[in-house]
Amino acid sequence: MRHWPLFALRVTTPRLELRLPTLDDLDALADRAAEGVHEPGGMPFGVPWTDAPPDERARSTVQIHFRQWGAWSPDDWSCSFVVAWEGRIVGTQEMAGRDFAYTREISTGSWLGLRFQDKGIGTEMRAAVLHLAFAGLGARHATSSAFVDNPRSLAVSRKLGYRDDGIEVHRRRDGAAQQQRVRLAREDWTARAGFEIHGLDPCLPLFGLPPRA
Repeated sequence: MRHWPLFALRVTTPRLELRLPTLDDLDALADRAAEGVHEPGGMPFGVPWTDAPPDERARSTVQIHFRQWGAWSPDDWSCSFVVAWEGRIVGTQEMAGRDFAYTREISTGSWLGLRFQDKGIGTEMRAAVLHLAFAGLGARHATSSAFVDNPRSLAVSRKLGYRDDGIEVHRRRDGAAQQQRVRLAREDWTARAGFEIHGLDPCLPLFGLPPRA
């Protein structure tokens, strides 16, 4: 699509492909949301969208991508990829930036279908967007956060070299819960073999960056 080149942007790793979703991809991602993305009773998200019935979870999964595409601007963007593994859509990995041309800082968030967890996919898909951010877009920092009772997410961050960056308190359901902020500086990032970026150059202005000469 000439006027929205993001649909051709992909990041590939030894096992995964990250891409903006087609409508069929969104259907598959919605199925993952309906199946479940965490154990019952837990809540790893500040907005408890997984408390909704399966059909509502599926519908909201589709809608968030439409909202992000419609709201995208070079000064404020959220790029949510679907994650394909062995030909199946297994989850989503987001990378977001505000005033990125000035801050050179991105944030990340993700979820993975429950039955695809504990396979190393979560670490690899986060590493993929870090490769896009640092090697592709020239980011200087990447940030993330997780509730302190979400050790899986924090373990992924620490495995990838993030350092603790303070505690915040947020509402979660009908109570308060602590979130651990984490930050990864470019100099602490380690590039991985077999990670490749495809179709980035036409997208650079949409990320607030000048086109390559």
